[in-house]
Amino acid sequence: MTPPSSRSRGAAIWSGAALASLAAISATPFLLDGLAPHGMDWNRLSDISQTYGALSAIFSAAALVGIVLSIAHQARQTRIQHEEAHRSAHRELTLLTLNDPAFLVCWEPPNTPVTQERWRQLLVSNLIVSMWSTDFKLNLCDEPTIRSTLLDYFRGEVGRAYWANSAPSWHRLTESGADRRLCRFVRIADEAYAAAVSTGPPVPSTAYFVEPTPPPPAAPRPAAPPPAAPPGAS
Repeated sequence: MTPPSSRSRGAAIWSGAALASLAAISATPFLLDGLAPHGMDWNRLSDISQTYGALSAIFSAAALVGIVLSIAHQARQTRIQHEEAHRSAHRELTLLTLNDPAFLVCWEPPNTPVTQERWRQLLVSNLIVSMWSTDFKLNLCDEPTIRSTLLDYFRGEVGRAYWANSAPSWHRLTESGADRRLCRFVRIADEAYAAAVSTGPPVPSTAYFVEPTPPPPAAPRPAAPPPAAPPGAS
């Protein structure tokens, strides 16, 4: 902690500097009048100074625009950091729940009847879709990309079951309409889900992977020839 005497001394220094600057600015016209040659055309100098004043206004406006852009960039970076912290906390809570099924009932109840295993799958699906919604809200991905991603995701059984269960919750989040990017994301997800459903049944989870092909049986090794009889053996 800075001692009170140091703070007082610093304040006195800054106050003195400010008063000296103000005095210098106030005395500038009188100094110029005393130093200027006799018969100088002050009107002409005034016109020139006004020209430089216009240029100064332009530079000041450019500097102001730069400051505004810098503040906007810092605000966006702060929002990204906040969203990342929120995403990290959400991820930790989900992992905690997946590690202990007793915590499954600590979340909101499902909107549709599901088994415990399916509810665990939907929790992971929620992490995935929430990640995409955050990326879209922060303009980290554009609308065609998110639409294509969701359309492909809803081809699967679990992805389609997730939106069938969780779409009402997403709609409740957007009822106020305060977050326009989130509202747009939910509309895109609804459209992608409807388009995926129109193509037919989803790809079942059991059809995601194929059983590994067993390796062919090894060829039998030829029998070793009998040992040769020693010389002179009858």
